[in-house]
Amino acid sequence: MLEQAAEWFALLLSGEATAADRRLWEDWLSASDEHRQAWGYVETLSRRLSPIKSSPEPRLAACAYQQASNPRGQRRQVLVGIATLASTGLLGWATWRHTALPGITLAWMADYRTGTGEVREITLADGTRIWLNAVSAFNQDYQPGQRLLHLVRGEILIHTGSDPLQRPFHIETAQGRLRALGTRFTVRLEDDAQTTLTVHEEAVEVQPRTGATTIVGAGEQVRFTVDGISATGPADPAREAWTRGVLIAQNIPLAEVVAELRRHHPGHLGLAPELAALRVFGSYPANDPAQALAMLATVMPIQVRRPLPWWISIEPKGQAATGR
Repeated sequence: MLEQAAEWFALLLSGEATAADRRLWEDWLSASDEHRQAWGYVETLSRRLSPIKSSPEPRLAACAYQQASNPRGQRRQVLVGIATLASTGLLGWATWRHTALPGITLAWMADYRTGTGEVREITLADGTRIWLNAVSAFNQDYQPGQRLLHLVRGEILIHTGSDPLQRPFHIETAQGRLRALGTRFTVRLEDDAQTTLTVHEEAVEVQPRTGATTIVGAGEQVRFTVDGISATGPADPAREAWTRGVLIAQNIPLAEVVAELRRHHPGHLGLAPELAALRVFGSYPANDPAQALAMLATVMPIQVRRPLPWWISIEPKGQAATGR
């Protein structure tokens, strides 16, 4: 949706949009709440910074927005576009990085990425095996003195290879840096500016950007922010089960289950707010949202409506259709 919004934004501000283009944009905008939300992100970014129309190079600015929706083969051009916007004052980095768009743009540019419903297994040159969850992305930076991965979106499970050069293996997120002292662990970016580390074998050293360093052992899990690390708890089996296409719920809110299923549903998956806090237990097929929801509907007070193949609404059982 954001890709489409970026394309429309670039066209409308390029000075080349026709009356027919504007009618098509209005139809697109009114088609769904998701379209309006995506457009709102782009508009908010424009208002927070200087409007593109005041730029001395409006076509260049519009082009930079449009490049963000280009195929992976041209993802590096996005860096040029962002740099151009920053140099003209159109994009102040300190402001832009606090919006929702940077993470999405970085994911578009990433060396490795997955889309909705896609889980990839990747083997790097040193033999390190990577499982990349749906809607996730990372960059690889191998140097003579180190092996470094940058997780920019989503979740990754790592089984480190035996490097002949004995280079240290690090993972970076926005919240800090991890150093592998063992072989198998999961790193997950959360929506609340935290990183979750789950260690399955041996140990991992955690160093928040401004906090103290600690070592997390096998069978343990922590969350950390830029400032510090949470208390250590037991490893959640769900952090490894997704590689097998399984969603494990151990007394978690239905809202979290739906958030995981959205990674695999190429369309709208809505949840009535009054159902969000319901607790969920059990194992479900993560890569088959329709089947998972059918299973949930047999044990929970919910009903699943599917007016269109890509549109799913979860509502209280017995409630009349609302059109959500």
